[in-house]
Amino acid sequence: MSTWLLPIVFGIFIWWFSTGLVLLLDNLPRTTFKLSVPIASVLALAALAGLSHTAGQTSETAAYCAFTCALLVWAWHELTFLTGWLTGPRKVAAVPGAKGWQRFSQAVAAILWHELAILASAVAILAITWGEPNQVGTGTFLVLWIMRTSAKLNLYLGVRNLSEEFLPPHLVYMGSYFRRRPMNALLPFSMLGGTVVLVWLVTVSQGGTAGEQVGALLVATMLAMAVLEHGLLVLPLPSTALWRWAMRRPAEPPCPAAPTPEKPEQALNDKLFHAR
Repeated sequence: MSTWLLPIVFGIFIWWFSTGLVLLLDNLPRTTFKLSVPIASVLALAALAGLSHTAGQTSETAAYCAFTCALLVWAWHELTFLTGWLTGPRKVAAVPGAKGWQRFSQAVAAILWHELAILASAVAILAITWGEPNQVGTGTFLVLWIMRTSAKLNLYLGVRNLSEEFLPPHLVYMGSYFRRRPMNALLPFSMLGGTVVLVWLVTVSQGGTAGEQVGALLVATMLAMAVLEHGLLVLPLPSTALWRWAMRRPAEPPCPAAPTPEKPEQALNDKLFHAR
C-alpha cells in the first residue's frame, strides 16, 4: 500500500508546493529577483548533477531524487519566465485585431527564448540519462514540457478560465495572446491523450522492481495533475484558489511599458496594464 500511496502523495504535494513557491517568489518586490533567480539557477545546475548521479540507480530513493531534480529544473524555467528574465524578443501586446499567422507569430515571439531554453534543458536531460535505467527525471520533465505546451496552445485557441491572475504586472501584456471561449477543438484531444498515457503509466507501475514502480507512479501523478489543470481551463472553478497564499502582491511602482514603434500595440499594452 505504501508503495502506491507515498509516491502519489509526494507527487501531489511537490506539484502544489513548487508551483506556490515559484508564485510566491514572483510576487515579491522586483528587487528580490536579483537574488532569487541566481539562487534558482544554482539549484537547477545542482539538479542536473543530481540527475546524472541517479541515472544509473534503480532504487526507490533514486526515483524520488530524479523526480525532484526534474521539478527543480522546471521550476527554474517557470521562475525565469514569470520574473521576466527569460521570455521572448517581443515584450508588448498583440496588434489589435491580429489573426491567423500574424497573431500566432507574435505569440511565439513573446515566449521564444523561454521555449528554446526548455528545449535546451530537455536535450541536456536526455543526454545525461541516455541509455541509463533511471528515466524518472526524463519522463517527469517531458510530461511537464508536453502538457505545458498543450496548455499554452489551449490558452491561445481559447478556453473559459484564462487564469490571468497568474500573470504579474510586468507580464500582463501576455494576456493579449489568450482568447476566452467556452471550448476549443484541441482541448478534448489534449485531455484524452494525457489520460491514455496516464493509464499506461499506472499499468507499468504494477510490474517491475519497487524503484520502477515508484518512478512510474511519480510520473503518472504529475501527468494526472497536468490533465486536471487542463480540465480547470474550462470548468467553472477558480484554478488559482489552491495558491492564494502565494499570490499576495506588495504595492510597488508600476513597471514602465516596453518601448515599441507600433503605437496600436503600445496603447493596448498600457490599457491592459492599468486594468490590473
